Amino acid sequence: MSCNSWLNIIQNAMKTAVIEDGKRKVHFLLENGKEMVEEYNLDTNVVVRRAWKAKNGFGTNIGWTIEVGDPEIKVDNIEIYGIQESSNAPIITRRITKTSLEWRIRNLPYPESVYSVTAEPDDTMTIRTSNKKYFKKIKIPDLERIGLKPEQQRISFRHQYNTLIITYKKPPQLLDVEKKILTTVLHLNTDSKDVQCPTS
Repeated sequence: MSCNSWLNIIQNAMKTAVIEDGKRKVHFLLENGKEMVEEYNLDTNVVVRRAWKAKNGFGTNIGWTIEVGDPEIKVDNIEIYGIQESSNAPIITRRITKTSLEWRIRNLPYPESVYSVTAEPDDTMTIRTSNKKYFKKIKIPDLERIGLKPEQQRISFRHQYNTLIITYKKPPQLLDVEKKILTTVLHLNTDSKDVQCPTS
């Protein structure tokens, strides 16, 4: 997909917007039937959450998958299944800033010197540790949607408080597309949900 085709998909989507909980929430119904919701910080106009409505192989809605922002709080499965995910398992969350894409991988206790983060020919970023304790491929949908491959020189990372923080500096093409999408979003009429309803 090229920059223009993704931009066209967004511009041609049916869009509704509300101001709620101090955020601009925008619902996109794309021409292919997919649904996406983005939440923008009202002060910075940066996306703080992006979610896609997920369907199973039979076309049944199975909830929302979070692309950007903190994942949904999971119900404690131990009551239902008698098993529970380890609270020490690495957890990946994604953030977006004005200039970069960011991933935080929590519960990685190893020293910074053991990590490497590389741009791969299959359009992913791969995180490895030299002690063979962790390996993960990460897709970058922001780049995939506009037909760009990850570039090594845009990747940096640091490690603190058992968390690996990976930063990918946005290329000019992505900044341009985001700017045009934001312009489209800011022109939408919004219904504020922060109004007080009269009590009957």
